[in-house]
Amino acid sequence: MTTPDVQRCTVLALALLALTGSLAGCSTTPPPPIVPTGPYVDGEYSAAGEYTSPAGREIIEVTVTLEKDLIAEVHVRWTDGDASDEVAHFQNAFDGDIQSVVIGVDIDEIQVDRVGGSSLTSGGFNDAIELIKLQAMRA
Repeated sequence: MTTPDVQRCTVLALALLALTGSLAGCSTTPPPPIVPTGPYVDGEYSAAGEYTSPAGREIIEVTVTLEKDLIAEVHVRWTDGDASDEVAHFQNAFDGDIQSVVIGVDIDEIQVDRVGGSSLTSGGFNDAIELIKLQAMRA
């Protein structure tokens, strides 16, 4: 390589390093999510959460009544309407057991895992609870 070629390669390498360095400050990482915490306004709130079952995408609608940040009532229903027998079984079991898991519990402490043998439904339920917390903050 001749001296002009070496100089040209050096300039290109330095330009690439400068560009890389200037792009390093550019981040596409989103800001951390807002994690709401009480106190919340008493009332009834509803939100939907999604999860994926072996039968596909499921949507759970959650309605809670808050009293002094505690869940006084909870109701769930599914809006997909096409649940297989297996999915319907787990949905019914979740519905039957969720009351005993969350009634009287501070909404900030709710993070259900497996309810009524259903572990997938819990993800959609937890997502709906987070949306409800945001609503109750603004109310």
